[in-house]
Amino acid sequence: MRFLTNIIKKRCTAFIISDFIAPDFEESLKIASNKHDIVALKVFDKLENSLPDIGLAKIMDAETGSEKWIDTSSASVRTAYNNWWNSHIEGIKSTFNRCGVDYSELRTDLDYVKPLIKLFKKR
Repeated sequence: MRFLTNIIKKRCTAFIISDFIAPDFEESLKIASNKHDIVALKVFDKLENSLPDIGLAKIMDAETGSEKWIDTSSASVRTAYNNWWNSHIEGIKSTFNRCGVDYSELRTDLDYVKPLIKLFKKR
């Protein structure tokens, strides 16, 4: 978004396609949306919203490389993950609203045409 803001001088419509997992993008999104017409397309898989009960699982933070074991058979671990996911989704939606950015959610297992048509009708 910084590249877009710094390089593209004329106002344009830009589509940002992302999972929006990265933290702290609100400031750059706000700056970009003040200069350009930004449309956010959040891509996600339906399996991301819940943690399956598969027992012990080793997870790795892709950004830091740190690894950790979690017990996915624990109902409290799965509930905590589900709560985090719901909070994360609401936070992203709030960020888009505060920045004046139109957005749509695209699931990897569903047709993307219907959500896009709905978005363009709204615009």
